[in-house]
Amino acid sequence: MSDLEFGLDTFGDVPEDDSGKLVSYAAAIRQVVDEAVLADELGVDVIALGEHHRPEYSVSTPETVLAGIAARTSRIRLASGVTVLSSDDPVRVFQRFATVDALSRGRAEVILGRGSFTESFPLFGHDLRDYDVLFEEKIELFVKLLDEKPVTWSGTVRAPLEHADVFPKTESGRLTTWVGVGGSPQSVVRTARYGLPLMLAIIGGAPERFAPYIDLYRRAADQLGTTAHPVGMHSPGFIADTDEEAKELYWPYYRVMRDRIGALRGWPPVRRAEFDAEVEHGSLYIGSPETVARRVARAIRSLGVGRFDLIYTAGAQPVSARLRAVELYGTKVIPLVRDILAS
Repeated sequence: MSDLEFGLDTFGDVPEDDSGKLVSYAAAIRQVVDEAVLADELGVDVIALGEHHRPEYSVSTPETVLAGIAARTSRIRLASGVTVLSSDDPVRVFQRFATVDALSRGRAEVILGRGSFTESFPLFGHDLRDYDVLFEEKIELFVKLLDEKPVTWSGTVRAPLEHADVFPKTESGRLTTWVGVGGSPQSVVRTARYGLPLMLAIIGGAPERFAPYIDLYRRAADQLGTTAHPVGMHSPGFIADTDEEAKELYWPYYRVMRDRIGALRGWPPVRRAEFDAEVEHGSLYIGSPETVARRVARAIRSLGVGRFDLIYTAGAQPVSARLRAVELYGTKVIPLVRDILAS
């Protein structure tokens, strides 16, 4: 699978420095840029930055940070993961990513999503009761903008457009655009309807359970007469020199983050046994390079995906451990996965 691609994803979690103190938001953003520069040097294909509006995360405008990364890298592709289109304006999203595309000489990608977190809706004056219609109308407009021709459009969630020409244009004539989906069949079919690539957020449970979504995407594209692109998946994980070290670097910070979010969603506190089971059989890719490579290869083989992205931050893991995780992913995990799949 020589065309298989590998990415790294982060929301810019605010890390600890080596004295155990949380760094500032500004330092956390600069840390993400440093990690992306290292990933670029190591041959990782993509860096994807998620949009969040919560105190644990530093990245609220992925494209701004990606523009900074563009200036310091030469080959890695620069994606959002995801851009919450529902609470943003499609025209502005297109303009900002077309600008990143210009600065990076054609390396920008946008991954659009509805958002599994809802903080952006009240922040930008949107009603959560409009959750579905906001995304449905805005993705329809965004797909029209991708043709880079004057757009006429009307809906209920923003002002209509009449032969509106949007700038800047990209040099390639098409901004690479994915749709991030967490597990809604309707979202999978919508992605196929627009002929866009599908990125599956697989953050818990056995990855194999997402096979029906990939099958649905391909069948829907076939019936709708659109293109079924290679599917991507992204899942959380962490890499250290040994399995035990990776788990002990990840678990305490993961537990804090998981329980903080879980309290808002009515989940019980996470138990260590659940965590260990998820590491062993589910969608937490945590361990030594050999362990992680084996499990990533198994997931890629079972689902037949064309891209695997590792969400390599979950809470305040120390800066030095994060840099080591990026280094091991680029130098060890990716080559090992390729070797396993080739054998």
